[in-house]
Amino acid sequence: MLKGKKILLGVTGSIAAYKAAEILSLLKKKGADVFVIMTEAASKFIQPLTFCVLSGNPVVDNLFSTNDKIIVKHISLSQWADLILIAPATANIIGKIAQGIADDMLTTTVMASASEAKVIFAPAMNKNMLSNPLYQQNVEKLTSLGYEFIDSEYGQLACGEVGEGRLANIEDIVDTVEYALIFKNDYQGKTVLVTASCTREPIDKVRFISNYSSGKMGFALAKIARTRGARVILITGPTSLPAPRGITTISIESAEEMKKEVFKYFSKSDIIISAAAVADFRPKEVFAGKIKKEKNENPLIELKRTSDILYELGKKKGDKVLVGFAAETENMATNALKKLKEKRLDLIVANDISEKEAGFGSDKNRARLINNKGTVRELSLMPKIDMAEKILDEILKIK
Repeated sequence: MLKGKKILLGVTGSIAAYKAAEILSLLKKKGADVFVIMTEAASKFIQPLTFCVLSGNPVVDNLFSTNDKIIVKHISLSQWADLILIAPATANIIGKIAQGIADDMLTTTVMASASEAKVIFAPAMNKNMLSNPLYQQNVEKLTSLGYEFIDSEYGQLACGEVGEGRLANIEDIVDTVEYALIFKNDYQGKTVLVTASCTREPIDKVRFISNYSSGKMGFALAKIARTRGARVILITGPTSLPAPRGITTISIESAEEMKKEVFKYFSKSDIIISAAAVADFRPKEVFAGKIKKEKNENPLIELKRTSDILYELGKKKGDKVLVGFAAETENMATNALKKLKEKRLDLIVANDISEKEAGFGSDKNRARLINNKGTVRELSLMPKIDMAEKILDEILKIK
């Protein structure tokens, strides 16, 4: 997805500098052309030769280099780049750039790029440095000027302490770069509410009724909507997926909890995408404690319907866009169209969950998009992150 994209990777003097090699490798696998600029301190942690071999380009580490190969088609690196990623970014480099200091190749290149290339920082530092008011002021200043930051993570730090400051996950960093270079800003100013995963309806203190929904499709929709400029509210049932960055994420368990949170944020939303597989039934009675098999050889559990959240949303949606999902095992088109009309949806995403490589738990999906005018669009088997983009494209066509 990054084929033809030109990226400058700035590496600074952090113990996490070795992870920049992994970032570079993944960027190259995605097709990007990458030049690496190292600070003098960075070369104390990892040798320039590593980046030279991985990138296939000479490493730039000297402001006064006379190597003609660092000039790309006679255009300076600052003008050549589509994006500048500084990872890891130390408090020092962030402070210098915030104050307009340009005393090495990396800071000079960032200064010269002006508004030509997007600049993204992935900080890595001690937790006390991260919380220092001077550092926070520098971040606020750069953010106000359009620079972007990928939040560091909580965990074991090189100094032996535990806290915020670890370099963000490598794949998250590369995903951020990918989204910044590829996706449009066509959801700017819109608030998108997404529901994801399953719900759990308790039987007793140990057992529950649920389904196989993993939340992958809903999370993909939330992430792509965010990268396209939307404010995103993600309401999710139980899942093993990490909360996406930059997204308001609310965790729930039951269908009733899902309903409560959905209607809490409904009025603030322009678009509601109901990707969660909400349980249709719940036990009429929840047993206290744990049902013991010795005392209940054949326990009977009477069920009752849960609230139909999507139907209730359809009754009061007004001019909001409402999108639903139909996970079917038979008569997919008929059942999906019926659901579209009954729940007053603007768009429904129908998929056959019995298909191989698609549906619950899979990283891929195959679907049929049906809008409120009856227009059908077939989507072949593809990664869910790609399908999310196509679903969001389709939503923008709705009048």
